[in-house]
Parts: sequence; C-alpha cells; structure tokens
Amino acid sequence: MKVYTDSGNFQTLKLQIAAQLTGTNIEFVNVNHNECVPPFTAHSKLPVLEVEKGVCLFSPNTAAKYIYLKANKVVEEDTENVILDWECSELLPVAAAYLLTTVGHGRKDQTVTSKLTGLLQYLDKSLEKTTYLTGDSLSVSDVCVFSTLAPLLGLKNCDLLDERANVQRWWRSISSIPAVESILKQFTSTAGAQEDFKASLTTQTFTPVTSPSSREEAGPARSVSSKSSVSTEEQITEKVSQEEVDTALKAWMSDRKDHPKPKSRQHPVLPQPESRNILITSALPYVNNVPHLGNIIGCVLSADVFSRFARLRNYNVLYVCGTDEYGTATETKAMEEGVTPQEICDKFNKLHTQIYRWFNIDFDYFGRTTTEQQTKIAQDIFWKLYNRDFILKDSIDQLKCTSCDKFLADRFVEGSCPLCGFDDARGDQCDGCGKLLNAVDLVTPKCKICKASPVVLNSQHLFVDLPKLEPLLKSHLDKVYQTGTWTHNAHVITNSWIRDGLKPRCISRDLKWGTPVPLEGYQDKVFYVWFDAPIGYLSITANYTDQWERWWKNPDQVEMYNFLGKDNVPFHSVIFPACLLGANDGYSVVRHMIATEYLNYEDTKFSKSRNTGVFGDQAETTGIPADVYRFYLLYLRPESQDTAFSWDDFMLKNNSELLNNLGNFINRALSFLFNIFGAEIQEMILNEEDQKFLALITKELQKFVGNLEACRLRDGIRNILMISKLGNQYMQANKPWVLAKGTPEEKHRAGSVVSLSVQVACLLSVLLQPYMPETSATIQQQLQAPQNVNVITGNFLPTLPVGHRISKPSPLFQKIEASFVDGLREKFAGKPEQKPAKKQTGKPASGEATAAAASPEEIERLTKAVSDQGNVVRDLKASKAEPARIAEEVATLLQLKKQLALAQGTDPDAKVKGDGGKGKKKGGGNKGGDGKPEQASSKKQSEPKQQQEKKPLVPGGAGEGGGADQALVGRLTQAVADQ
Repeated sequence: MKVYTDSGNFQTLKLQIAAQLTGTNIEFVNVNHNECVPPFTAHSKLPVLEVEKGVCLFSPNTAAKYIYLKANKVVEEDTENVILDWECSELLPVAAAYLLTTVGHGRKDQTVTSKLTGLLQYLDKSLEKTTYLTGDSLSVSDVCVFSTLAPLLGLKNCDLLDERANVQRWWRSISSIPAVESILKQFTSTAGAQEDFKASLTTQTFTPVTSPSSREEAGPARSVSSKSSVSTEEQITEKVSQEEVDTALKAWMSDRKDHPKPKSRQHPVLPQPESRNILITSALPYVNNVPHLGNIIGCVLSADVFSRFARLRNYNVLYVCGTDEYGTATETKAMEEGVTPQEICDKFNKLHTQIYRWFNIDFDYFGRTTTEQQTKIAQDIFWKLYNRDFILKDSIDQLKCTSCDKFLADRFVEGSCPLCGFDDARGDQCDGCGKLLNAVDLVTPKCKICKASPVVLNSQHLFVDLPKLEPLLKSHLDKVYQTGTWTHNAHVITNSWIRDGLKPRCISRDLKWGTPVPLEGYQDKVFYVWFDAPIGYLSITANYTDQWERWWKNPDQVEMYNFLGKDNVPFHSVIFPACLLGANDGYSVVRHMIATEYLNYEDTKFSKSRNTGVFGDQAETTGIPADVYRFYLLYLRPESQDTAFSWDDFMLKNNSELLNNLGNFINRALSFLFNIFGAEIQEMILNEEDQKFLALITKELQKFVGNLEACRLRDGIRNILMISKLGNQYMQANKPWVLAKGTPEEKHRAGSVVSLSVQVACLLSVLLQPYMPETSATIQQQLQAPQNVNVITGNFLPTLPVGHRISKPSPLFQKIEASFVDGLREKFAGKPEQKPAKKQTGKPASGEATAAAASPEEIERLTKAVSDQGNVVRDLKASKAEPARIAEEVATLLQLKKQLALAQGTDPDAKVKGDGGKGKKKGGGNKGGDGKPEQASSKKQSEPKQQQEKKPLVPGGAGEGGGADQALVGRLTQAVADQ
C-alpha cells in the first residue's frame, strides 16, 4: 500500500500513526501541495491511500480504519463508526477553521473557538469512565480524533485543555507511546515544518462549519456509550466525496479488455513464484463425533468462506482438512459398537464427508490421519526433535480405571478443577477457567466411561521440552503478530501461555490406537493426539500431492492460515509451531490464526446425548437449503464473543435480509429487464445521481474486501446486505416501472436504471459466492453471466456488456413461517434419548424405526392442529381457490399428520387411509430422483411490487420456484379429495 501526501498535512498523521501501531508496512510518497492523485480527479484531496493499483481511499478516516481492519485491530466497530463520523462531520471542520484563522491568518475567531470548546467539553465527558473512546483499548477512533487535535494542542500558549482533565489524561496516554511521540516530533520539529504545515493547511478544502446540530450537542459522549449499530438510514445516506465519485466513474469507464480475469486452477495446486500462496487449514474434526452447527462455523465453514474469497482475489490457495482418527475416544467407541477402531474411522469419515459436502464446503482435499504418510511424517518430526535434544524422558502418574482395565486419556477423566473449583473439568483442560490441567490433579476424578474412581499408577513417557523451545517460538510469534492476522482471543490465549512460562509437555500415551512411538523402550506407546493431530495437516497434504513439501517447507513463499475454535488455540499457536520450529527442517509455520468463540443453541449448549441442537446430519432433514444455514451461521459468527443460534432470529433474518432485501432487489432488477427490455442490457448513460450510486457501491465493496482480507467474515455479510439495500433504494427512488411507460427519453432512462441495477446484481452474485455458493450460481445462471465475472477487485465494473441477454428470473428465497420454526424448535429442543420402537413382525419397515410416543399434551396439540388445518383445506376447496394455494395448505396438513404420527409412536410413512392406496415415494415430500427439491415455475411479477417472494417454507411444501408443478398439484389435490 502507498500513501500520497504533501509535506505538513496534519491529516496524514492518522495514517502514519495507524500504520505504526498496527505494524503495517506502507510506503509514504510526497507530492506537491494541490496535486491531484490520481491525475483524473477534479481537484486535490490529500492524503490518498492506494490500497492496490487503481483502488484509492480519499477519506483519511476510511483509510485509517482500512489499515486497522487489514491488521485485524478493530475493537468495537459500530461504536468506532459513530465516533469517526462525529470526528469527520463535526470536529474536523471546526478544528480546521480554528487552525486556518490562528495559523493562516494570525487571529482568533471567537465563534469558532466557542464551537471547539464545546466539542472538547463533550469529548471530556465521554472519557469520564473509560481510558479510551471505545473502552479500555486504543482504537482507530482514538487515532483519528487525536491526530486532528494534535496541531491545535501543539500551538504555543494553548489553553484548550484547561479544566478538561479527562482529555488531558487521554492525550498524555496516547502521546507517550514511543511510535506516536516519534511521529509528532518529526511533524513539528523538522526544518521547514511550520511553513509546510501552513502551506498544506491553506491549500486543503474542508467541510464548512455549520450551526450547532443535535448531533454536535450529543457529541461522542452519547455515541461512545452506545453499543448499537448505526441505523440503516444513516449508513445508506452516507456521503461520498467528489474524488470518490471521480475514481468510481474512472474505473467504470475503463476499457473492458483491461478488466481482471479469474485465474484457472488445476490440481494439484502448488505454490507459484509470482503469486500470493495461501495454505488454509481448519481444525481437524474428531472422527467419532457428528459435528453440530457450532463445530461447523468454528472451523470448516469459516475456512471455506475465506478460501473461496481468496480464490476470487486470484490468490493461489490450497485448503486442506480431514478427520482426526487416533486416540482413546476412537478405541472406546469401537468397543461400544463391537467393531475395530479402523471400522469406526471408516464409518465416521464417510459421515463427515457427506455432511460437509451437503454444506458445500469446498476443500481442495479432505483426508484423514490414519495413513502411512501420517506415521512417516510424525515419526520424522519426532526424530528431528529428539536428535536436537528437545525430547525429555520422565515418569508420570497416570489414572487407570481398573473397571475398564485401561489407562484413561485426559478427556476421559472428569472432576473438579483444582484451580477454580469448576465441577465439570476435563482431564486436559478446564472449561471454567481455560487452564490446561493434568488429569491426576483433578479433585474427585471419575472415569467418564463407567463413572468409577480411577487409581494412580506410574509410567515412563516422553516430553517435548517447550521451555527450551520458547525462545524460537517467541521470536516467531513476535514477527507474525506484526505481519499476520490474529484474532483477539488467539492473541490473548497464546500470550497467557507465554506469560505463565511454558512447561514440558507429554507427547506419548499408553494406548494401541495411534501413531507408534519409534524410540526403543517406548514401542508399546503411541503419540499423544495433540502432538500427532496437527501433523495431520502435513500428511493430508502429502496424500493430496507427492510435492507436499513445496507447501510445508517453503516459509518464505507460503502464508499459513489456521481456522479453529478458541479451545484449540494453544495446541496450534504454541505446541505445534514449537515442534515445527524445533525440527529445524524449514517448515512453513502458522502466520495467521483465526479463532472463533462458541456458538450456543438457543439458551443452552449443543448436546448429542440430550438431542439438543441441530447436528450436521440433521440439517438436511429440515428442508432448509444449505445456503440459508450458511448465511445465518456466518451472520452470527461468534467472532468476538459467544453467540447463540435462535430459530426466531433465523426466521427473521431469512425473511427480512434474504427475502425482502437481497432476494427482492435481485429478482426485481432482473424481472424488469426481462419483462420490459426484452432481457437485454441497455445502454447506461449515467447522470450525477448514478455516479454517486457507483461511488457508494464501490465504497461498500472496498469495505467488503478489507473485512474479508482481515477474516472479518461476519462484517462482510453486512457489506453485501448494504449493497442490496442501496440497490433497493436506488430503484425505489427512480421508479423504472413508471419511467418505462413514459416518453422515449423516460423509457431510455428506465433502461439505464434497470441495467445498472442488474450490474449490481451481478456484483452481488460474485460477493455472495464465498457465503452462499448455490445462490450465487443460481443468480449467475439467471444472468447468463460469463465465467470471467468471478473475480473481486476494489472496483465496481460493468461486467455485463450492452446487449447481453439474461434468462428468465425466478425468486431466490422462500418465506419461513412461524409455525414451521415452532416445529423445528420443538424437534431440536432436547429430550432424553429414547430407544427406537421395535419393528412389528410381518410388517415391512419404512426406513428408520419410529420414535417413542410423545407426551399426551403434545399429541393433543398436534391433533387440534391437524383438525384446524383440515378445515382450512376444506374451505379452500369449497371456495374453488387456486390449485397452488390448495397444494400449499395440503402440504402443511400432510406434514402435521406426519408429526402427529411420530408423536403417537407410529410410522408416518406407512400406508394410511387417504393416501390413495399408495405409500409415499422413497425420499418423501417434494423431491426429485436426486433427492433435491423439484423446481417449480414462479408467478408472473407485477411491475412495482417490492416483495417478490416464494411460497412460505413449510415441511413438505412447494419447491423453490414459488409455485407447484402440475404433477404436484394433481397429487395433492387428489389427497384433498381423499382426506
């Protein structure tokens, strides 16, 4: 990145300080006062941050925030946005006016001084209870406000801070930071500094000072205390500068042949000398567990979004993952099921693969750890550590369950934490205080398998000498903290380990199912899973390509990203990298660590044993598309704190954000083009409003790129939704359905508006690809978009040429009804595990055995619901309602009857009276031969209607087209007659 600025420009302080405090490498290029950068802009606006070639940010606040986002240093984004807006619109104009009168003209303006005094008073009030503007951490908002005040408070005999103790304290805290102190000294004390400052000041254009507003009266004091988001209206009416308009228009008008094209990918993907090579891993899911939605968002889905984004940026990306298959848990599961550990691994590896395939997780390779390559590489790393004297031998006390006749792995011991007293601590870690433990230190330990009290026995084991490796590790971490992207929790957890001092860590276990320890005298042991499992990333890559070392022994050319949950951080940030560094074999070591907090379910935790929450193999059974799950999980991704999956919120976000916002805009734009302009992109003559619209879209696009580059995946979704909101606002303001009925000039204007909106829809299809790949593909299919649209830059470009024809559009999303989510909430609320009902002799089973009967109250509720819905169906039939409407309500009736049958403990798929003498087809419901919902035709769209939605999503309801096909209508109408 480059910053173009003139000497003495005090707004450049924002970028200099931001770069220093985040460790961002930026080249500062001096230009003349009043110079236009880029040259096509109408007038000078300095400083300018060039993010990449042709992509510039003209607002110093936006540029400073981009630097912080890129370094993943944003603290409270919503609060910061409010403060940055206040600084730009209120403080900066008054501060600049004060400087112009005192420095430029040698006098004081009492009106301006009075306004500045009032603003400083508000600032002082906002700092009464906090160290910094957003709390206890220095943020980009502090940097921007500080930089604007710096030249004022540096004036001789300045009395602006008299009686403002809170601002004084805040000012001293920031100015005493060595990097800030150095920048301020250079700004004020170099030769000609005063003259440069005055020359730069008098050539800059600032927003005029206005009369006091309600915003100014509130000042940052109210803003800082608020943790709520800026309102939608505030964000949509965000201002853009003329420079931003000029830059967006310049990119829009650029020659099509200069537009970037996506790079083709061929397997095996290998590092390339001139590319940005990114190696992505997500924490290996343990093989004997079915992943729930929290597991999925915590690692594989988050990594998938970043991987897809990086490919769209034309980076050279390899994304690997696989099942972690060794350890006691696998042995125990095999014993329970009466099979071998390998058979358990085969079974669950297949299950995991199916689940991730349904969620559209696009691994380059999904492998497993029970391979020859795993043994070879793990033992090689061990020998290198052993030969370099980083392995210790010692005896340890272990817990052995005499009832189970086996040594207990740490995770198979439970008890009270000796440090905090938490009564549900595991043998390796306490979830109460987060500290790592030794199983023998637990208070009142119990065997997790049989609940017996284990005994303590002594055994010889091997340890990795982490204290000896600590200097190597700290040197690496100091470097990657500055250059890489580390989430706050990853940084804090890792530092807490280092702060407390590293201890030798046992890497062997008395088990049979694992990678064998090759050292003489220890051949009856295997490597501990947390030494062995991360090496799975290497062995999985080695099973993908025999040139795996080009990824894993190439630290200068390869950036490694780890995506994981916070409980896995120490093993990936301390133990694994320490072992790779200690092996001294040129390994690529983690540079970026992206850790999530926990996703809970409703007001509790996911629990397989209690049937609480949605697990990966159950999501498909709900009938909700995988893309909708992906969207919602990423919308509430637990990036800075724990979040919770809520069915009510799930319904709300689907209906408001997907259906009424995103789907409404795209369907409306495409439908108008198809119906009014023969499906052809029209010539776009852009007026002043259109050019501003381009700049707003470009600005949001650049925020999207900044957020995704910093792995702020949740914020990226908000950028996408804001673009579609801008699009809806643009169409609503211009009303092309009205213009199209007017004069030839008005119709031409309508074609321009609609075609520009379709270009935005095409941009959205690309930005959605990392989040909702199937939806993205559907939009591009409706657009008939060429493959070369699939590349993301910082510029909004017209990717569909004039004359390009689209295909017939159809709605993208279905409405979800409250009754539907009520049923799902009940289904996944958590009940004691019940044994499946026995199949009756002589009767053929229909798939799974039926569940035990529900409570009498639940059966009564469902019986009434069936009765009420039957009345609805009969009334519709009597009034000769539309077949599609009848079909929809019949589908609801059939699903309620199915729920009632399940509640009564009977087989819902058995032949029943009223089914026309025919049982349900295999696959059930509205599904085709491939098990996917059949497509149905949509109703014709009326011109001005905003909400173009599909039929409500109900179990067994109409397919994704918004209506029902003739075969379905016929079948359901017959069912009505039978009922």
